[in-house]
Amino acid sequence: MPAAAAETAYLPPYPGPAQQSAPAEETAYLPPYPGPAQQPAAPEGWFRDEVQAPAPAPAPVQDWSQGGQGGAMPAAAAETAYLPPYPGPAGQSAPAAETAYLPPVPGPGQEAAAEQTAYLPPQAAAPAAPAAPEAPVAPAAAEAPEATAWSPPTLAGNTLRAVDPAQARAEGRSPIIDPGPQSAILTAVLGLLLAAAAVLGQFALLVPLIALQGLTAAGWFRLNGMWPARQGIALAFAGAVVADVAVLAVDSTHGPGAIVGTLGAWVLLTLVLQLRSHADPDERMYGLMASVASAALAIVCAGYLAADSAAVTVGAAAVAVAVFARALPLPTAPSVGVSLAAAAGAGIAVGGLTSVGVGGALLGLVAGVCALIGLRVAAYDYPSKFVHMTAGVALPLAVAAPAVYLIGRVVG
Repeated sequence: MPAAAAETAYLPPYPGPAQQSAPAEETAYLPPYPGPAQQPAAPEGWFRDEVQAPAPAPAPVQDWSQGGQGGAMPAAAAETAYLPPYPGPAGQSAPAAETAYLPPVPGPGQEAAAEQTAYLPPQAAAPAAPAAPEAPVAPAAAEAPEATAWSPPTLAGNTLRAVDPAQARAEGRSPIIDPGPQSAILTAVLGLLLAAAAVLGQFALLVPLIALQGLTAAGWFRLNGMWPARQGIALAFAGAVVADVAVLAVDSTHGPGAIVGTLGAWVLLTLVLQLRSHADPDERMYGLMASVASAALAIVCAGYLAADSAAVTVGAAAVAVAVFARALPLPTAPSVGVSLAAAAGAGIAVGGLTSVGVGGALLGLVAGVCALIGLRVAAYDYPSKFVHMTAGVALPLAVAAPAVYLIGRVVG
């Protein structure tokens, strides 16, 4: 029997079990409709005389709860009004509102996201697919090696230098770049100035010596990748000036003691200043080592003031000739041999003009070896024009200063 008229007066016609459910928008604000088995029985004796017109069939609506087929009724609209639409059993995609801020998922053959590979070097192109057996492969194409492209160095967010020996090795290049002929010419000029000024006396020698000490202090800091380092450069240069004054103030026999004493005092001063620094421990250690080494090299240059004037003339001339010969376009081994031979020859030639005599050969040879060592150290910056014009000019003469003093005492 149908439901009582008082209870079902405002309800829409009930579709049969075989019919599809009404759309949710038509029943959104209606109370839940009980199922066929839960309909209340009409009281006996209640009949209607008029014949009800058959209810019009509702528009067919696909029932997603049964995979698109008619069947059981969906849940009440009042209970599911605010739920997201059900994607269906076929695995439809999630709504756009739920995936609007998610990154796109790359397919199996797609590359990784650009933000994950922004700082990686570009990979070499994959080798081309082999040609069909009918098409012969050209020998030139098969033998050509494929080079890997490297991205240019970056200056943002990198604590190291833009181009350094590590990158040079990664690129297959040598991290050792010789300063070249320009710095060799400057070294030769400075060496000849030292040789000529030594003949005139200590005060005349002081002018090119101060220039040598300034170049040594600045070049060593830049060689270690620490720039700008004005305080460290000023500290090392001040130590060199103090050493010069100390050598000039004492007797010639106490010159080495004045140099060693100044060096010890400056090492202690540098240590105290670094301990007062608020930088990171690693940075303080790097600063301490660079400051001590720069001050030591600049102070050791004062050995030219403590040495005999004739030994300074021979040694500085030998360094100038050795560095100039090393810059000639020759292979490495012959270039080193020619450079040392030229240094020894210069020692013999200049020694014959001074009181050193034949001992100038030994003095020139040792000074040439020291000059090549200093030149090699200055070549480890890859590549820096500033280093080549400072450390590349000064280190050959700075490293040779102790040898000039000691060998000069032996042969003099």
